[in-house]
Amino acid sequence: MFSQLNSYFTAFISLGAPAMMFIIITLLSLLFRVKVSRALEGGILMAVALTGMGAVITLLTGAFAPALNKFVESTGVSLSITDLGWAPLAVITWGSIYTLYFALVCIVINLILLSFKRVKTLNVDLFNIWNLSVIGLLTMYYSENNMYLTTGVVGVIYILMLINSDVMQPQIKKLLNYDKDSITTTAHPSLLICPPVLIVNEVISKCIPFIDKYDFDAEKLNQKIGFWGSKFAIGVYLGVFVGLLGKLPLSELFVLAFTAGVSLELFSVVGSWFGPAIKPLSDGIATMMENRFRGRKVYVAIDWPILASRAELWAVANILAPLLLVIAIILPGNNVLPLGGILLTVLAPALLIITQGKVIRMTIIGTILIPLFLWAATMIAEFVSRTSLAMNSFPKGLSHDQLFSSVDSDPLEKMLSILISRASVLMEPQLIIMAVIGVLAYLGMFVWYFRRMKKINLMHFSEHADDVKAEAERGAALRVANDR
Repeated sequence: MFSQLNSYFTAFISLGAPAMMFIIITLLSLLFRVKVSRALEGGILMAVALTGMGAVITLLTGAFAPALNKFVESTGVSLSITDLGWAPLAVITWGSIYTLYFALVCIVINLILLSFKRVKTLNVDLFNIWNLSVIGLLTMYYSENNMYLTTGVVGVIYILMLINSDVMQPQIKKLLNYDKDSITTTAHPSLLICPPVLIVNEVISKCIPFIDKYDFDAEKLNQKIGFWGSKFAIGVYLGVFVGLLGKLPLSELFVLAFTAGVSLELFSVVGSWFGPAIKPLSDGIATMMENRFRGRKVYVAIDWPILASRAELWAVANILAPLLLVIAIILPGNNVLPLGGILLTVLAPALLIITQGKVIRMTIIGTILIPLFLWAATMIAEFVSRTSLAMNSFPKGLSHDQLFSSVDSDPLEKMLSILISRASVLMEPQLIIMAVIGVLAYLGMFVWYFRRMKKINLMHFSEHADDVKAEAERGAALRVANDR
């Protein structure tokens, strides 16, 4: 019987990630009482998004693989791992049935914490569960499929995400000038980098607070940069840079530059299909959860682009892009050449929230934290490459012995999950001690961060209350003067 079930499961997996996820997303949506047409729409769009992302990855790798080999030969710089941004991780995770298991774990945790009033956040951003799925699959890979450890790691990180969403909400409301009764927030996994950002921000406040005097208008900077800071243009710069260092002929250099430009833009376009693909299922689950907590004030967490209206975010992303490339070349222990992740939108939102849009602070902090993202991308390259190969989604432009990776969110969580997993398998005293110290330091950092953010929020509300009181007093004085 079990062998027969296994053969059915193997046959299902062999359909490929797009077909498999089309069936799963459609059936799950129907289970949560989504209309048939919307359920089919979500399933088809997910399949199309996975297929399209695979095609863009193949386009980029096919163009860059020969140039990168020549680049390494001619320069001696061992940046032999190709960064394809978040795309390959999304393809791997949404092509894995374990992502749905992690989503179920997260939904149950959210329901329990809301029921016991431990958090206020209802996370309806189901699509970005794939970021947590990466950490889960990474833990499984290095722990030799220890599901207890994997579930624990994913669960703890998700709890931190929800609490982080709660403590960030007042700052987001202030940053975006939302109404005082606004319930909008975000629980995006990339914002788990906020504690290190706050640590560096506190150091700046104590040591060099005067830099705020030299801050500038990000909106004007973006207007001046214009097209030259677009994904098209940044892709072309990268292509020219790699082509020149690889000593390519002029004809090949132009092809590489323009292919990189269109690939970076297509990553954004095709990537935007994933959200709408998961939305019917997400809406069905959100409706169920909202019905359970009707009558209570609950924050609704959506994707991080609610912050995209702030010019500072894009100004700093453009400033950090060339810095990321330079740091990648000189950073010891890094073997990744940043391509797909060159625009650090996995870091810029956290910088924006913590500094409240101070561009100089954002740039300094971002530069200091960039190595974490490069080291993490280097460390997960083996996992990403082998998993992609096993799932038949390996980029066609690369040879099977070549590694690729992703400069993406949650660098600390990825590095810590690898350390914990290796310690659980090897059981070496030194590794176990390092893992225990790492976990305690990580959790201690979040405890400090949550307490500090609550104090900052109280200060904000106090200042806001004083402003309201002063405004009321001015209004009263004006009315008295008018009466006279």
